[in-house]
Amino acid sequence: MSLDAATIATLAGVSTATITTVLLKKGLRNIWLRGTVPIRAGQPRLVGRAFTLRFVPAREDLATPESWSSPRSTRGAIEDMPAGCIAVVDAMGITDAGIFGDILCARMRQRGVAALITDGVVRDLAGVLGTSLPVWCRGAAAPPSVAGLTFVAWQEPIACGGVAVFPDDVIVADDDGAVVIPAALLDHVLEHGPEQERLEAWIMREVEAGVALPGLYPANAETKARYEAYKART
Repeated sequence: MSLDAATIATLAGVSTATITTVLLKKGLRNIWLRGTVPIRAGQPRLVGRAFTLRFVPAREDLATPESWSSPRSTRGAIEDMPAGCIAVVDAMGITDAGIFGDILCARMRQRGVAALITDGVVRDLAGVLGTSLPVWCRGAAAPPSVAGLTFVAWQEPIACGGVAVFPDDVIVADDDGAVVIPAALLDHVLEHGPEQERLEAWIMREVEAGVALPGLYPANAETKARYEAYKART
């Protein structure tokens, strides 16, 4: 199920750092996908449902160029991706085989995929950049995926960057990397994320005005009262 425009707009205003704080208060410590670095500076914060893909170690009888023509291939998975999704790829952290190149990324862009997130790398870097598909990954490598990986499935639970990601979880990605919001906790983040952003923006103004950190961040009772008074005035 795709996200509605209001949900996307709300989460686009909530940083990944804030989301980790909000979910930490719910007991979730492992939601930041390690190794997911923006491939270019200035990529916008993006939000979408996770469309998962999974690789396992290469096995010589399966990881062949001929496998790219199989119905169970990255090509088949791309044709199943709905517009607005974020493709999240478990590449096991492998950095010497590129999972996608320019042609596959161009097709994803054409299908309206919002972004590619992986704990692996891409290939044909100049071409991938040329597609304008936003990508978060570990970098680039010339060899193709079958040099080190076997593609096995899509839309199943995966482990990307050491984090469990399930189909239809929500992904938010920005300059700090990518985080996963479990689908069952989406409403909680929508409720508390914007308020956390507002509180921290007010705290930043207090810091800029010369207020000392003890009692301000984290806020003690007096600071919370001042913040509530500020909210009542605005």
